[in-house]
Amino acid sequence: MQDRGTPLVVYNSLTRRSEEFRPMVDDQVRIYSCGPTVYNYPHIGNLRAYVLSDTLQRALRWKGYEIRKVVNITDVGHLVADADSGDDKLEEAARASTESVYDLARRYEAAFHADLEMLRILPADLYPRATDYIPQMVEFAAVLERKGAAYRLPTGLYFDTSTSPGYGRLAGLRADDQREGARVDVVAGKRNKTDFAVWRTEQPGERRLMRWESPWGWGAPGWHLECSVMSIDLLGSHFDIHTGGVDHRELHHVNEIAQSEAYLDDGADWVPYWLHNEFINVKSAKMAKSKGTGLRLVELVEDGVDPAAYRLWLLTSHYRAQSDFSRAAIDAAGTTLRRLRARVDGPLPIDRTQTYQAAMAAAGDEARAVVRRIDEAVSDDLNTARVLAVLQEALQNDDLPVDDRRLVAAVAENLLGLGLDEPAVEAAALPADLEATVLDMLAQRVKAREARDWGLADQIRSNLERMGIGIKDTPQGTTWEPIK
Repeated sequence: MQDRGTPLVVYNSLTRRSEEFRPMVDDQVRIYSCGPTVYNYPHIGNLRAYVLSDTLQRALRWKGYEIRKVVNITDVGHLVADADSGDDKLEEAARASTESVYDLARRYEAAFHADLEMLRILPADLYPRATDYIPQMVEFAAVLERKGAAYRLPTGLYFDTSTSPGYGRLAGLRADDQREGARVDVVAGKRNKTDFAVWRTEQPGERRLMRWESPWGWGAPGWHLECSVMSIDLLGSHFDIHTGGVDHRELHHVNEIAQSEAYLDDGADWVPYWLHNEFINVKSAKMAKSKGTGLRLVELVEDGVDPAAYRLWLLTSHYRAQSDFSRAAIDAAGTTLRRLRARVDGPLPIDRTQTYQAAMAAAGDEARAVVRRIDEAVSDDLNTARVLAVLQEALQNDDLPVDDRRLVAAVAENLLGLGLDEPAVEAAALPADLEATVLDMLAQRVKAREARDWGLADQIRSNLERMGIGIKDTPQGTTWEPIK
């Protein structure tokens, strides 16, 4: 029996508690990750979801599991404002462009894959496109109608959420929950406010750019339908883990679950584990294209930032914590990355440390204790910040034999994907804007301590540490310096 180390524990959004991960089939894990809607370039906030799914994939690989992972490409069905009526995001973008809707989608899809490659994200097994699954979606929707879980209106076919006993469980809602925050769309004739479109039928005088024939008339599928159809087709009726951004937890994933469980009708939870990452904020507001705060990864690269520095910055905080983006924080992560690479200084024995079992077999006595600590960290709901802390400590430990330090670095590289064995560029001096940011944050911390707001003071310390800045309180005041 394979030694997988510390059992992997994840925070399950479905149950809102931490749970030990247990696959449905021994040695195999099937993962579905919600992919991009390719109506525009992805911004760096969007990319956090794929760093999460990649970290999960790396951790499971480290544990010795065989993995099958699917990431969908939404190239039809996602309407503006996540609604059930109005314009499709792809069609709206195409109307403002000289390209066809399909050429536009392919261009943005290619940009998405380029970003994944720059961020060292392991490839999924499949990237299915929604437009390739229209016949299967029509059949899926027809089954829902035959089972009485969907009903017709002049505007299309709608899922009846009152037929789903656990509707809204993932979002912490009840089926009769009518709160404004439920993000429902008002459509004439809907039985329940939370009912949603499975198929959207063209109206008289309307002709969509993307349209298909169906039992409910010419039209297009609803946004939620594609993920249920493609995941079940490619991963099986039930699979292990579904991931995505926290914004999908409240509506999109809720509706996926409802229609999938109605379709399967077997009384079982469709997917047992759901992982969601939090937002990247700009000035305490969610990063968004619509607000003009959607910075692209390529823009950072053109400005001299190593994409791995952005990945490192993401990994210094927990995926379930919101993070405030600043260029100063990214610069600090770049400095940390250069120092890590300088300490590693050369190729790593990565193949020998692909799994926990292999790493433990290859490690010396002292290194085994370090490998266990790394395994414990990543097993604690993918705590990559702790993995980084153990790595930094090991690389500075001159009592640890060189070969063992390099093996530890290889283990960390497999889990973190930072390119630790790439040549280190000479570290730049501390940027002036970073120094100003640090001083401002220290001033805020002084005020918090004076007000005896210890929680805020500790949070500021944690934020500084994530930026690569260590602080020390002394009788003469607080001192700070870059973490070496």
